[in-house]
Amino acid sequence: MSTVIAEPTTAAAGQAFVPVPDEILVGGRWRRGGGPESAVLDPATGDVLQRVGQATADDVDAAARAGAAAAADPAWRDLLPHQRARHLVRIADAIEAGAARLALLQTYNTGKTLAETTALVASAAGTFRYFAAALETGDDELTSRRGNSLTMSVHEPIGVIGAIAPWNSPVASDAQKIAPALAAGNAVVLKPAEWTPLVSLALGRLIDESGLPKGLLSVLPGRGSVLGEAIVTHPGVGKVTFTGGTATGRRIAHHGAERLIPVSLELGGKSPTIVLDDADVDVAVNGVLYGIFSSTGQSCVAGSRLFVDRKIYREFVDTLARKASQLRVGPGLDPRTQVGPMVHPAHRDSVAAYVDLARAEGGRVLCGGAIPDEDRLRGGAYYPPTVIEGLGNDARACQEEIFGPVLVALPFDGEEDLVAMANDSVYGLAAGIWTGDYRRAWPLARRLAAGTVWVNTYKQFSISTPFGGVKESGLGVEKGRAGIAAYSRQKSVYLGLDTQPHPWAD
Repeated sequence: MSTVIAEPTTAAAGQAFVPVPDEILVGGRWRRGGGPESAVLDPATGDVLQRVGQATADDVDAAARAGAAAAADPAWRDLLPHQRARHLVRIADAIEAGAARLALLQTYNTGKTLAETTALVASAAGTFRYFAAALETGDDELTSRRGNSLTMSVHEPIGVIGAIAPWNSPVASDAQKIAPALAAGNAVVLKPAEWTPLVSLALGRLIDESGLPKGLLSVLPGRGSVLGEAIVTHPGVGKVTFTGGTATGRRIAHHGAERLIPVSLELGGKSPTIVLDDADVDVAVNGVLYGIFSSTGQSCVAGSRLFVDRKIYREFVDTLARKASQLRVGPGLDPRTQVGPMVHPAHRDSVAAYVDLARAEGGRVLCGGAIPDEDRLRGGAYYPPTVIEGLGNDARACQEEIFGPVLVALPFDGEEDLVAMANDSVYGLAAGIWTGDYRRAWPLARRLAAGTVWVNTYKQFSISTPFGGVKESGLGVEKGRAGIAAYSRQKSVYLGLDTQPHPWAD
């Protein structure tokens, strides 16, 4: 193992980084990746945490073949739903037992605050428990009779699921793909993001050691252009689920169409957050700040376009910018930090370039807008909370996903003006409304082109509530009881009740 261990900050004393074993999980076997090494960075310092051997297309083939065999093995195939549920519960127990380690790994690898990664690990455990419960209480459907047959609809596993996860919250995203896929009786080939493989490998080891039959889970880190392509084109993969950028999602959808296999795509967003003139200003300001600047803006649902009624626009935006400038930027292991580093210097530079573009388009930066030069932040992938105004809704900074701590503020005049601007986007993932009158919020929420609308809250999630997008934000949904059906094939069965030969043949 080739490893450089970053020196922990003072706040991280006693929480030093411990490398994960440099092995990948291929069809139930842990072994060294056959591809080139990739450097995994600590975004808080820019130091190399660890080098990981990447998987290869041959590893994808081995994983898919092993997964197909494991899924077809009677030891897994013939388990009753409540028996599969026991495996999910054991996995949840293992995640909770290893929660501190998983949270620390994710903070080191992604830069997220330890408070956030601790919550994400708890969410991952809860996801496995929820789908275990859904298995325990789920029923096939006896459909209404339309003839002399007993008719029913049943769900069966697809076989091997190719799961391609994002870098912004790997442990929770991994769980949201693995848990329902296993619940439905499938095997899973998981490809974590190239920048953030560590927590996925650690999660894979916990799942493997929980007693899950060998071969049902593979974890293959590496480049998307190599492994992602190998997964979506492999003839043994029966469905692909992907969370990430829209351009990659289109390519996956194209492959799915060519192969006639289902795909689930959770893609980009440019979500509007709306402040009506009767909103509680203090509640709305804090809610908007959380909606865009938590997770350093690296969230598909980040409320990155702010629309404020012109009657209160000036006061509201000035208050928001002042409070945004006071948010504490620092390493994720510092308990005082509210805004951690971005996941990688290359991504930080992309965000900075968008702010420069916004200036060139005529935008006025009210706070932030420059890579910090303080000694304590030098070397890390930091970018401060940034609020921009003075742009039209057609500006690139208002239309393209920046995926960072950048908020663009625009005034609106009346609901028709608001809805036209809010829906003027290729995306439709989420939206937020801040108002003192739910009678105003309800019809407005129904007019917004978004898969999720929050009213007087933002970025709140429940594993029991389906999540998905419209337009270029994706296809299909995750979570909820329908989450298991999404990883299943539906089959109709007719049991004939006639006792006499069919007269047609006479």
